[in-house]
Amino acid sequence: MLPPMNAPSVKNLKTVTGNVRGVVTRALEESGGLLRLAPCWVPRSFLQPGKRLKLDPRDLYAFGLDRGGIDERWFASTTPAANDNREPDEGLSYLVAGGERCTLAEAVGEFGAALIGDDIWKAHKRWPVYSKFFDNMGPIPHHMHQDAERAARVGQPGKPEAYYFPPQHNNVGNNFPYTFFGLNPGTTKAQLRTCLENWNQGDNGILDLSAAYRLKPGSGWLVGPGILHAPGSLCTYEPQWGSDVFGMYQSLVEGREVPWSLLVKDVPKEHHQNIDYIIDQLDWESNVDPHFKENHYLEPIIDEASPKGCTDRWIVYGRVNGEQRFSAKELTVDPGQTVVIKDNGAYGLTVVQGEGRMNKLRLDCPKMIRFTDLTADEVFCTAPAAKAGVTFTNTSTNEPLVMLRYFGPEVNPAAPEVGAYRLVGAAAG
Repeated sequence: MLPPMNAPSVKNLKTVTGNVRGVVTRALEESGGLLRLAPCWVPRSFLQPGKRLKLDPRDLYAFGLDRGGIDERWFASTTPAANDNREPDEGLSYLVAGGERCTLAEAVGEFGAALIGDDIWKAHKRWPVYSKFFDNMGPIPHHMHQDAERAARVGQPGKPEAYYFPPQHNNVGNNFPYTFFGLNPGTTKAQLRTCLENWNQGDNGILDLSAAYRLKPGSGWLVGPGILHAPGSLCTYEPQWGSDVFGMYQSLVEGREVPWSLLVKDVPKEHHQNIDYIIDQLDWESNVDPHFKENHYLEPIIDEASPKGCTDRWIVYGRVNGEQRFSAKELTVDPGQTVVIKDNGAYGLTVVQGEGRMNKLRLDCPKMIRFTDLTADEVFCTAPAAKAGVTFTNTSTNEPLVMLRYFGPEVNPAAPEVGAYRLVGAAAG
């Protein structure tokens, strides 16, 4: 059945550019310090959609078959997607108020610290992180994201990232719910060189040098730049640094060719055939770490400060090279309960189950979304509102209200460190 013709749609909004102060001010007043965001869909030409984003199947190729299927939804993003033949605003989130919209990037540029907080604004002059749902039918190529130094050589920021597998989006595991991480201990650079030299001979064999880990809904991983990983087929919530740099190191995936151009997409042109340079992009020590899982695997940890009527859990935590680049929590409000949650800084929020309210905004987890639909499941919470305390109400009498929210750098210095879940488990035992 088609949705009603008067369904809220991006098509009915006026896009405001340049002078966005009016639309942002209206949004903050209507919501109590929050910004309602419209869904931000991103296609990938080299991947196959996993069909768990709640996007209507008729719209999986809304950007055109030549652009590839939509297998990502980005949250509170001010980061453009680095796709060939991209739309001008691809990857950018829009806030919505009073029949108008503007990009979150423009709003942050106009309001600065009043939206994202003094520390992040002074350090970055932008909202430097974003999160996404990544949803693929099968595995994707063994790849890495450049660190800040190497990404800067092509005018981009580096990218660490993290994964959490929300149970609500993983009722099925699809074709390969396993992820390869790093390289087997003892692997040599000469072995990797051989793989790259064999690129055009079919499967270059790089996965023979790596190990796969079974993915479990309700768990996650923290992965720094320069670490090879071939994500599996669970739908993944991915807080990450605001960058879309990467390099694919695997030449063939499920019978599909990976072009050399995706290996060197973010390599200076003079090094596109320089295998030594390509290998040296990797954080070799981290890739061959014999304790890789111990140093990167995450289990949720309950925040003992959770108010009565809810459970707030750390789902992404830890530091990358000594820095907290982002963190994330999963808030579950019990049926019929109202709670006030105070946080240290701004965050992007998405609803994965249930219905309710967040200050003055309605929250509702959609069942099916058309490509241009407006939804009630995504919000950007400003730093002042987060610090003052946000009121969450679960309006259902029988279903929990579950939300994922991610934070910017160094917002939660007291968050757990990687491995802390083992200590919690030992104490409980």
